[in-house]
Amino acid sequence: MSERLTARIDGREVAVTPGETVAAVLLRQGRRSWRTTRGAGRPRGVFCGIGVCFDCLVVVNGVPDVRACRRRVADGDDIRVQHGAELPR
Repeated sequence: MSERLTARIDGREVAVTPGETVAAVLLRQGRRSWRTTRGAGRPRGVFCGIGVCFDCLVVVNGVPDVRACRRRVADGDDIRVQHGAELPR
């Protein structure tokens, strides 16, 4: 059995396999969108899957604009949906 990590997604604790990207974890959780566009608030999720399009942005550990398809989950990460453009705290 492989090692399991733990992360929080929108406040809910989930088990994560080492090496998984944030996008993979979100998709496994049944999520298809996890960001809204700036003006119209339209839902976005994975589009290109290789870090080119910026549709899959999330907030990780308080840092906005993290590409979910490129970021590997670390133990204890706090991941949340991003609404439009968010400035770092």
